[in-house]
Amino acid sequence: MTPGLRFVRPRAWTLRGVTAVVLVGGLGALGGPAEGPPLLAPDASQEPPAPAPWFEDATAELLGAVEVVCGSARKDWIAEVNGGGVGLADLDRDGDLDLVVVDGSTVDAWRASEAGLPPRVFLNAGDGRLVRAREDSAWHLPAAPGWGTGLAVGDLDGDGFEDLVVTQLGPVRVFLSRGGEGLVEVTARAGLSTAGWHTSAALLDWDGDGVLDLFLTRYLEFDPDAIPARAEADALWKGQRVMVGPEGLAPLHDRLFRGRGDGGFEEVTELAGLLDAPAAFGLGVAVLDANGDGRDDLFVSNDSQPNHLWVRGPDGRFLEQAFALGVGHGADGREQAGMGIACEDLDGTGRPTLLVTNFSGEPNALYRPGRRGPGYRERSARQGVAAASLVRLGWGTGFLDADLDGRLEAFVLNGHVYPEADAPGTDTSYAQPDELYRPAGEGLAVSGFTVAPLSDLPPAVSRAGVAGDLDGDGDEDLIVLPVEGAVRVLRNRAPRRGAWLGLRVLTQGGAPALGAQVELRRGAWTATRRVTTAGGFQAARPAELRVGIPAGEGPVAVTVRWPGGATRALAVEELDRMLSLAPAEEGQR
Repeated sequence: MTPGLRFVRPRAWTLRGVTAVVLVGGLGALGGPAEGPPLLAPDASQEPPAPAPWFEDATAELLGAVEVVCGSARKDWIAEVNGGGVGLADLDRDGDLDLVVVDGSTVDAWRASEAGLPPRVFLNAGDGRLVRAREDSAWHLPAAPGWGTGLAVGDLDGDGFEDLVVTQLGPVRVFLSRGGEGLVEVTARAGLSTAGWHTSAALLDWDGDGVLDLFLTRYLEFDPDAIPARAEADALWKGQRVMVGPEGLAPLHDRLFRGRGDGGFEEVTELAGLLDAPAAFGLGVAVLDANGDGRDDLFVSNDSQPNHLWVRGPDGRFLEQAFALGVGHGADGREQAGMGIACEDLDGTGRPTLLVTNFSGEPNALYRPGRRGPGYRERSARQGVAAASLVRLGWGTGFLDADLDGRLEAFVLNGHVYPEADAPGTDTSYAQPDELYRPAGEGLAVSGFTVAPLSDLPPAVSRAGVAGDLDGDGDEDLIVLPVEGAVRVLRNRAPRRGAWLGLRVLTQGGAPALGAQVELRRGAWTATRRVTTAGGFQAARPAELRVGIPAGEGPVAVTVRWPGGATRALAVEELDRMLSLAPAEEGQR
């Protein structure tokens, strides 16, 4: 018998994040992936001391007391456990990043169709301090019925300023920029008359017409009048009575809307092929080029079901290829409870790696591109991710170059869904430490990770998060949302091992050119980055790129490819600065 596991009679539950039949009393994952031995949480007494954290708490200095709400602390319903959304963008085009926090609601208010808590805008004072917009300003956003969840950012109407799409358990809301001097809601005329539980969202140019389209990730049918609350339910997890879901509830299809260019949309879900795969419990979304054909594809992390990888064909229709390309399941061939997504090229090949955070008892999945062909291999056990993540429940995640050495780290935010996780015998806890996955070894490419504490802060129940350079010093800081309570700002204090180069890739109208790809070279080092604001789990990342440049001699060769076909190449001699790049004219090559 494997140490640490107690085998008992299987029972069938309705649970979140596990298969329909579980073994009570042991770890949530029995055995390991096909590529290695059983995955057991490491014995902490045998581990070396953790390295010093690279991020420090700067909340009091840069943000102050800002709290979010997501139901009650008891977590009687599944709607109370996913938390809200967060995004960083230069909303007023003054050169620094502003913050948007999407707040939640309560089950009683949602059931009564009362207004939830409004999204909040915090403008950057220029030194990293984030100041909440006054109630009498045009940046103040109103409350409305619904339960706020996530955020997408992009220029919807072609005026050069970034607009907001706020997802909800309920109607999706749209806010257009007033020329960088505020926001105005246009939800009523936006054409997004869709109900349901929307989680993450992504903006991309699906049909290549130069206008941004909207992909909405959706979760499940939530009806508190039809679902028993925790106290009345017969849902058990490791002997503890917990809230119901997602298993046993009805999943929802994700949806796609074509942009009209005026901030409005029309639905093209069926036309794009998104109904050709079964509905799933969708949580996170990333925009990527999965097969190297230059088109935007979509990866969706699904809770307790296989992930989706929507690969776009030349006719615009998406083909679901997660199983065929090796990113639908864990290394052991089982479906997992996917939450957050980090997506970036780790080795300069131009093909992205996917890091997907999962439920406790399941390892976080690390999908690395294969050396031959378009497929991926799950490498979490071989590359230092699996064992450490078994006792965590991961949510927001993203890649960033914290120490500017040309190699990417990953932040991973953790926290359980069940307050009952603090009970003896669960092998985990409700509040959990957030972590930084640091590249192992000395090479220029990332071939594995070591797991370190993210900061000195105590364990928390974290959810969405986003990285961005708040104070203009070249390295990226972090905004972390809890499921409820105080929003945290973490300042980057990593040792600097190289230089940095900031890139704003723009359309001719001055807006970020979503879908553009940038290649950078210096000596033997190569990096590729894609301009996207899809931040994985219920988050919007900055459209600007911050790239760490390893120490070396000579200029950095930069090549930019815009979605419309324009290209531009330049040699950058001076580093530690931000560049804005736009094509001289449409179609230039």
